Amino acid sequence: MPAEFPYRTRRTVKPDMMDRNREVDRDLLLDILDDANWAPTHGITQPWRFHVFVGNARLALGGALVSIYDRITPSDEVRPEKRVKLHANCEQSPVIIAVAARVEPNGRISTLDELCATACAVQNLLLSSHQRGLGSFWSTSAAGCSGDLLTWLGLDATHHALGLVYLGYPREGFIPNSTRIPVAERVIFHDASA
Repeated sequence: MPAEFPYRTRRTVKPDMMDRNREVDRDLLLDILDDANWAPTHGITQPWRFHVFVGNARLALGGALVSIYDRITPSDEVRPEKRVKLHANCEQSPVIIAVAARVEPNGRISTLDELCATACAVQNLLLSSHQRGLGSFWSTSAAGCSGDLLTWLGLDATHHALGLVYLGYPREGFIPNSTRIPVAERVIFHDASA
């Protein structure tokens, strides 16, 4: 596989494996987001919305996520370690991108199309980040996919939250491994001529 196709070597790099002291250049972020912007989109609606958090804004996001978690989780299901992790992820990751998809009410493009297009944009973002030496983690926690987060971001009810993407340079020596079930076990060919 040629080096310019990073999809087989991309791995999830969670925030605790990122170098929190190494900032990600804004121009690099804009290049990565521009790559995301070239995802397939039915009707060229480009439904994705990216809210980028860097610096101290990450801590505000962490606090918001904990508050949202407390609000949307039944009190007997609240896990203290989950609360800590939500905030810690925001402290450890140099960049957090909240992802939303905008769906035109009664529009000609379906909600499913817009959500899938936004997921494709996130995949582009993950691959572009990896190709540039960054690690990434796409989290779809309940708090990160909640309507409460959309409200906190200032987005209206035409938006759907698709989680948070954490970005940062992997710590020195961190090389995650991964495996896949052979693709032949996930594919069924249908041939009408048979």
